[in-house]
Amino acid sequence: MPVHTSQGSQGHQGSQGYQGRGVGLGLALGSAVAFGGSGTAAKPLIEAGLDPLHVVWLRVAGAALVMLPLAVRHRELVRRRPALLAGFGLLAVAGVQAFYFASIARIPVGVALLVEYLAPALVLGWVRFVQRRPVTRAAAVGVVLAVGGLACVVEVWSGLSFDALGLLLALGAACCQVGYFVLSDQGSEAGEAAPDPLGVIAYGLLVGAAVLTVVARPWGMEWAVLGGTVRMDGAPVAAWLLLAWVVLIATVLAYVTGVVAVRRLSPQVAGVVACLEAVVATVLAWVLLGESLSAPQVVGGVVVLVGAVVAQRSGEGAGVVASGGDGVERELVVRDSR
Repeated sequence: MPVHTSQGSQGHQGSQGYQGRGVGLGLALGSAVAFGGSGTAAKPLIEAGLDPLHVVWLRVAGAALVMLPLAVRHRELVRRRPALLAGFGLLAVAGVQAFYFASIARIPVGVALLVEYLAPALVLGWVRFVQRRPVTRAAAVGVVLAVGGLACVVEVWSGLSFDALGLLLALGAACCQVGYFVLSDQGSEAGEAAPDPLGVIAYGLLVGAAVLTVVARPWGMEWAVLGGTVRMDGAPVAAWLLLAWVVLIATVLAYVTGVVAVRRLSPQVAGVVACLEAVVATVLAWVLLGESLSAPQVVGGVVVLVGAVVAQRSGEGAGVVASGGDGVERELVVRDSR
C-alpha cells in the first residue's frame, strides 16, 4: 500500500529524488565516457600486434585483479547471491565482450555496434512485459532518438551487409547488455540489505576473467608488446600506460559508475544514456587517433544526446518507473543452462 506523507515530507523527498537523479545522471555520463575510451586506448595495442581478444582478456583479468580485495571483503555475497554474481560475470562481462568480438569478425563494426545498442529498446521491453512495470512515453522517445542517432554516428550505411550469423552474434551482445542493466538494478530497493555494487562487480569480473581465459587462451599472447612503446596517431606511448587506462578507467571505473548509476536512475534511463559511449568513442578517436569525423556523425551525436536528455526526464514525476513500484519481484534467476 502506498504511504501518504505530509506536504513538507513530500517536498523533502522530492528534493532528495531530484538530487539523487542528478548524481545518477552524472555517474551514467561518466560511465559512458570511461567505456567509450576503451577502444581508443586499445587500438594502438592491437595495431602493435596484440590479438583483440587478448586485449579483452587483459582488460577483464587486470580489472579483476584490482578488484580482488573487494571480492574478499564481500565474500558473503557468494553464499547470499550466487546467481546474481554468476549472471553478472557471464552476461555483463564475458558475454558482451565475446559476442561483440565474434560478431565483428563477420559484419562491419558499425553494424555490430548499432545492433548491440538496441539494448535500451530491449530493456524497455523487459521492463514492460517481463517486470510488468509502466514505461513512459519520454523513455520510449528517448530510445528511438538514441538508436537513430547512433546509426548516424557509426555510419551504418557505409558497411551495410547481411550476415545472419553475424547479426545473431551482435544481437547476443545486445541481450547480454540488457543483462548488465537489469542485473545492475538488483537490490536497488532493498536498502541496507541490497548487495553491495562493488562486491557484485568484483565477483562479476572474476567470473568473466575465468570464462574469457578459456575463450582467449592468453598463453599464446605476444607479451613482449606490453614492454615496449606503441604509436598513437604517430606519437610514441608506453604500452603499459594504455593498458593501465583500459583496466583502471575503461573497466574498473566504468563498471563502478555504471552500476551505481543504474541503481540511482533505472535500467531504461541508464541504458539510453549509455548510447553516448559510441559518441564518446568516435570523438576520442577523432581527437587522439586522427580519425575523421563526418557531418552525419556530428548530427548523430547531437541526436543521441537529445535522446538521452529526453529519456532521463522520464524519471521526473514518474517514481514508479525509476523505483519499480510496490510488489515488483526484483530477483532475476540465472539458470544453469545459461
